[in-house]
Amino acid sequence: MEKRKRILQIAVPAVIVLLIAGIWLFKNNPFAKQATVSGEPLTVETMDIEELTSRGLPAILDFGSESCGPCQQMAPDLEIIHAEMEGKAIIRYTDVWANPAGTEELPIRVVPTQFFFNADGSPLEPSQTLQREYNLILYSSRETGEHVYTVHEGMLTADDMRKILAAMGVHE
Repeated sequence: MEKRKRILQIAVPAVIVLLIAGIWLFKNNPFAKQATVSGEPLTVETMDIEELTSRGLPAILDFGSESCGPCQQMAPDLEIIHAEMEGKAIIRYTDVWANPAGTEELPIRVVPTQFFFNADGSPLEPSQTLQREYNLILYSSRETGEHVYTVHEGMLTADDMRKILAAMGVHE
């Protein structure tokens, strides 16, 4: 009986240690590939439009603020689209108050504001139906008359973004 008790005194702590080690290895396996939602972050400090639009993918660039209620409501939808569209489209967000660099020359009147670019870097040329449905604003250069931005002011849902991306040739 004494021998059994001694074996249990050793075996029970050993089993507990092995279980804890197994759980730790399962959660922190250094040899397993770590799944990531995206290879690149959704939120950036500086929105480098020229660099982002030179990648050969359509882009939705969202300018908002952490202190903006509608921006916060839209944030989960941006995260969903960012994950869904990895490798198919560029989805980025920046806080205009925390990171004002690079936004001074953009026509941002309210937040959130989204800019849409085709895969070739040109601004989205929406159909009249799409333009009316989402109240898209088309900006042109004063000097040349060239279309330079297609913009939406206000919130968009994940479904809205999917529809606009489909108009830019992105399919799930």
